[in-house]
Amino acid sequence: ILGSKNLKNFCITWIMVCIALCVILPYQLLLRNQDQSTVIERSNNSLDMIEMSGFICGYISCVFYLGSRFPQLYKNFRRRSTEGTSYLLFALAMMGNCTYGLSLVLKMPATKSFRALYFLHHLPWLIGSLGVLFLDIFVTVQFILYRQHKERQSGLVALEVEPLLVNEETA
Repeated sequence: ILGSKNLKNFCITWIMVCIALCVILPYQLLLRNQDQSTVIERSNNSLDMIEMSGFICGYISCVFYLGSRFPQLYKNFRRRSTEGTSYLLFALAMMGNCTYGLSLVLKMPATKSFRALYFLHHLPWLIGSLGVLFLDIFVTVQFILYRQHKERQSGLVALEVEPLLVNEETA
């Protein structure tokens, strides 16, 4: 889909973003720890730089995690085959995403006043895990559909390979 030059530029950009985050976030944590002695109580609804960075990372992660399934779905669709793709990888990822999403939902606070805030704080990870679970269901459907398609085609190929005249002597 992407040319090799575009893919290379994308990878270099992504590496630079990761390096920047690896430098900025620890620096922010260090500043946060130094300022804790003089911290003024802030509202529970406001976000500081560290929390905002966490949300940004969460949503970036969500976009990449969801985007990771589309190339495989498209490739399978274009080839009408899942050959070379490990279903075990997708099955285990589905179980992992299901249990991860379920753990976030089950840890939801009992009091209604904290539920909305909890949900909002965990939204990128819920979207990522449950969204990928949803996309993996489509991969599962492709495995089922294209396996049946392959069985039908392999039956046709077997017929084409069989000799037309069986038990006939050549003249």
